Amino acid sequence: MTEQSRKILGEMQVRKSRKQKAAFRAWLCGELEAAGYEPKVEQSFAARNVVVGAPERAKALFTAHYDTQAVLPIPNFITPRNLLFYVLYQLLIVIPLFITVGVAAGLIFAFAPEAVAWWLGPLASIAICGFFMWWVIDGPANRHTANDNTSGVLTLMETALALPPDQRGRVCFVFFDNEEKGMLGSAAFAKKHKEVKKNTPVINFDCVGDGDSIQFFPRRRVKKDAAMMERLEASFLPAQGKDVQVVRGFGFYPSDNASFKKGAGVCALKHKPVVGYYMDRIHTSKDTVLDEGNLNLLRDGALRYIAGLG
Repeated sequence: MTEQSRKILGEMQVRKSRKQKAAFRAWLCGELEAAGYEPKVEQSFAARNVVVGAPERAKALFTAHYDTQAVLPIPNFITPRNLLFYVLYQLLIVIPLFITVGVAAGLIFAFAPEAVAWWLGPLASIAICGFFMWWVIDGPANRHTANDNTSGVLTLMETALALPPDQRGRVCFVFFDNEEKGMLGSAAFAKKHKEVKKNTPVINFDCVGDGDSIQFFPRRRVKKDAAMMERLEASFLPAQGKDVQVVRGFGFYPSDNASFKKGAGVCALKHKPVVGYYMDRIHTSKDTVLDEGNLNLLRDGALRYIAGLG
């Protein structure tokens, strides 16, 4: 792991507030400039993305979101190849909210005068839902973001710093802002770079640090692109007890790759019977695992992929 990656992991895991993100961008751009790149910050109302390279000339984009999330009492449990379990878990998260709203409204109608209850009950329900949404989006910062998404940021840094200067024109690295607020950064980038959105391969690293199965979830146009599918499988190879899967059948990954027609999301997963492949710990204080072997595998694979672009 490079000195820059160790600094991010050790000192810069929290990148949530405007001030924290601005400080990280300034440091990141300085380090990339020292390595011979010319990074720039693309500003929009929705986000501040750090772009390293020329998107329209690049033969591929490698991306990751650098913003981090609020700490939650329960993890965002993701099962990218088991849609039923994923939906059931999301419902399980929402049910306590409905119960809280129902209990609050019931107490108001039971004890408040009828004339007051008819306006106070709905108002209280809206306030509870609003507080829940605020907590998820702008609540207290998670101090531990090793997997989500410090791991993706480090993958881009490791790849960019190891990439030979004569190959740098083939690729563009993009550090997206505000993925945690609804993929706002990648949406703003895709809106600005319409041809990239439609035609350029985009490999997005999100939560790649915790799990021994590295899996790629390509969108439909990628699955139909035999050359890209073969290049992914030939470039990213199993190593050090890790397996790599480019998912050709059903699979989904809810991240910035969804903003691009030829996007592929990359994550690290664990496995259990019944549930299948899964991701846990993220969005909680237990997000402390970052397997350096995963970074090495992905860095080496990305370098092979770029070298093969010619």
